[in-house]
Amino acid sequence: MKYVTNKLILVIVIAFSLTSCNNLSNEVENKLNELQNKSESLDSIINKGVNNVLTLDSLINKESNKVKKLDTLINKSSSQLDSIAKKGSLILEKITN
Repeated sequence: MKYVTNKLILVIVIAFSLTSCNNLSNEVENKLNELQNKSESLDSIINKGVNNVLTLDSLINKESNKVKKLDTLINKSSSQLDSIAKKGSLILEKITN
């Protein structure tokens, strides 16, 4: 009778262990799925941030090019004004002499 009782206890322990392992396996799988979803969400957020930075960088480059063009125009205008002022000064000098 003791042998049958030991077998019965062993079968109960094995059944309980298998059930517990199955539940634990399901919990682990659920946690892994949650982690996967969170990592995909984080990846999406990072990609959006990178795209925003790239867009901002592009805008900065465009504006920088505009500033360079304006600087070139200002330098040309300044040179022309200097030239006109010099000519005016020479004409004024001729008139006063």
